[in-house]
Amino acid sequence: MSNLDEMGKKVRKLQLRAAAAKMKLRDLAEDLPVKWTEIEEVAEKTYAVFAELDDAKRELAAMKNLR
Repeated sequence: MSNLDEMGKKVRKLQLRAAAAKMKLRDLAEDLPVKWTEIEEVAEKTYAVFAELDDAKRELAAMKNLR
């Protein structure tokens, strides 16, 4: 498997993780104000996975441009 294929696979996995994090954040918002103490933790995790996804997408795009 090439580096490009591996990076594509990584991006797809991160997209799934990001979607799950987004849904968890959405579900938390629906449970407010009951679970307000969880906002910071869930938001930080969501931010982290989206930042990782953004970096991976940029790296994948750069790899494709080098082809």
